[in-house]
Amino acid sequence: MGKAKESIHKSINILNRQASFNYHFLETFIAGIVLTGTEIKSVRQGKVQLSNAYCYIEDSEAWIIQMHIAPYSEGTHYNHEPLRKRKLLLKKKEIRKLEKGLEEKGLTIVPVRLFINDRGWAKLEIALAKGKKLYDKRETIKERDLKREIAREEG
Repeated sequence: MGKAKESIHKSINILNRQASFNYHFLETFIAGIVLTGTEIKSVRQGKVQLSNAYCYIEDSEAWIIQMHIAPYSEGTHYNHEPLRKRKLLLKKKEIRKLEKGLEEKGLTIVPVRLFINDRGWAKLEIALAKGKKLYDKRETIKERDLKREIAREEG
């Protein structure tokens, strides 16, 4: 039973696919998240959506908003609110870097992926990112199609 539990923890890797399509990542950080009991149980079941989520910094603390964690199916009336704002755990040096980056025009903090580390803790990979223009998005689509064609010819 212990081995099955370990494989469940390590298999959680929830990606924000829209992020890489809409943004150029300049620098990435790994942040811990402050979660309640029912939230971590839902994360371990993989019931998380990152597509509308974004991060901001307030009073030298990092926060994430609009990350949807579905209510835990076995939860009682103590179940969590799905879209509440959650605190991110980063070092002061990293927060200062992000604050400086946000001062530049056109930069934002985007959640890239949510995963469970070796110790069983939920971690969020965030990136300081710059929005892509329409022609950049078209270029991304062309590159993806080209890679797909090459893979078909090889396989």
